[in-house]
Amino acid sequence: MFRTNPPYINHDSSYPPPPELKMYWNAVYYPNWRIYRDQPPASLNFDVLSHVFYAFAWVKPDGTVYLSDEWADAQIPVAGAGDIPEAKGCLRSFALLKKKYTRLRVVLSVGGGGKGSEPFAEVARNPASRDRFAQSALGLVQQFELDGIDIDWEHPSDSRQGEHFVQLLAAIRQYMPAPQYTLTSALPAGEWALQHINLAHASHYLDLINLMSYDFSGPWVQKTGHQAQLYASQTPHSPEAAISCHSAVSYIVRQGVPPYKIVLGVPAYGRSFTNTRGIGHSYDGSAGEEGTFEYRDLPRPGATEHVDEQTGAAYCVGGDGGFVTYDNQRTVQIKAGYVRQNGLGGLFYWTGTGDASAHTQKERSLVYNGFLGLFPS
Repeated sequence: MFRTNPPYINHDSSYPPPPELKMYWNAVYYPNWRIYRDQPPASLNFDVLSHVFYAFAWVKPDGTVYLSDEWADAQIPVAGAGDIPEAKGCLRSFALLKKKYTRLRVVLSVGGGGKGSEPFAEVARNPASRDRFAQSALGLVQQFELDGIDIDWEHPSDSRQGEHFVQLLAAIRQYMPAPQYTLTSALPAGEWALQHINLAHASHYLDLINLMSYDFSGPWVQKTGHQAQLYASQTPHSPEAAISCHSAVSYIVRQGVPPYKIVLGVPAYGRSFTNTRGIGHSYDGSAGEEGTFEYRDLPRPGATEHVDEQTGAAYCVGGDGGFVTYDNQRTVQIKAGYVRQNGLGGLFYWTGTGDASAHTQKERSLVYNGFLGLFPS
């Protein structure tokens, strides 16, 4: 499964994994807009899921956390499945699912890219708005029978904002203490962003860090690269190509974060590069929706799928996508092995709705194969 001598994470022995570590997280993000694509909460494979991050709630400049889509979140009729009845809104549907899958925890993710993150800097700067954030977030958690909050601020842009980020986490913990409530944060994998945050202080308040270990390559780079490689090649063709899941995890651990508080992110989509000879070569554009294809639609018709065992990356070549870089069932098992080997907290997937169907493509499902890798028989 691994290269001959896989690199290990060097971490301080003062951070021994707790006894419950063997209960790895196998989590997905569920975007509320997927209800409009006929993917209700019940479409997920809850037999292999520990957590769902419900994306997204948003925050007002005064700190009030609110539902980003009232119709999808709390009003639209949502189909059930089997003995799960219909519900009003996706959040209440998840509350019903939790009654059947009693170990499932559902966490409300606040923020997201673009508009979702814009108010964070101002909110986190002010003690009063931090307090309002914590109170209003707790109100939504209690109203919809949720289990906690995920902060998806993308992302503190300087050290002052990094300090305010930690202060926001502290305010939330005053209202949502552990272990009753879960508090997590999605953070980028690049040191250019992480350097602004005192990660050791942040991890004091956080149950887990959802490491967004993907998008290492895309239309912003000059030459093609793997978008979610576990390891960088020995001779990276560019600074971007030197970034990997392993380099990001290693950096975070060096900053004082216990390894068991890191959850490794897996993309359930591929990034396309057209008219290219492959890794390290130029390209002229991309195919798919904004340059991406959902994993459920990969490999592309007529394309050939490959796995690079050394870097822990998959890709397909041919068809209408050109060169598409992604994770598949093989690479997610490799990453699950890495999680177990290095004492990390588990895996999460952006998004669970982009994965291969739990019903018709189970053998290709990332979430299912990640579960098998985390809990080998």
